[in-house]
Amino acid sequence: MLSAFPVVLPGQSVVLPARAPAPQKGTGVYERDGQLRASLFGTPRLEGTTLSIPRVQPHPPAPGSIVIGLVTRLSPLQALLSITVVDDIPLPVGEEFTGVIRTQDVRATEKDRVKVGDCFRGGDVVRSQVISLGDARSYFVTTARNDLGVIFATSEAGATLEPVSWQEMRCPKTGNIEKRKCAKPLELPSS
Repeated sequence: MLSAFPVVLPGQSVVLPARAPAPQKGTGVYERDGQLRASLFGTPRLEGTTLSIPRVQPHPPAPGSIVIGLVTRLSPLQALLSITVVDDIPLPVGEEFTGVIRTQDVRATEKDRVKVGDCFRGGDVVRSQVISLGDARSYFVTTARNDLGVIFATSEAGATLEPVSWQEMRCPKTGNIEKRKCAKPLELPSS
């Protein structure tokens, strides 16, 4: 079995290793214009002579799961998220869960000085980790690690904000700085 393939989206071509024999098409793979393409989201697998992309089944969040969600509501004590991705697997439409980020779960230090409105805004996309089950269909989540926090936000001018520190993002249009609890980009090495 070969798993040296990158994750593909539906419609993307599946690149085979150099000098690999032409495989048989299995589940999740089709051919168009002489190229093998993905019909499912996932990692291609070559088992014997059959190339397939197994269907990834979404699952509800569990303690320790990394989730991505959209900030839907803010209060002085918490931010509410609509969770749409669990452990890198998108949930089906209509299957969203609610995440609750309490002030004490925003960051690891100076917890008593956290102001939710300085860390998140409505519409921000946030990466967080599930701490525990809240009530029916809601989960307590944290952004207290460096790699957790806002991963996408739009400025008041409508541009995509760029992180400049762990607590600030800059608008490329206006140069204005807006406060957020930023997630360290995953591509950057740890320091």
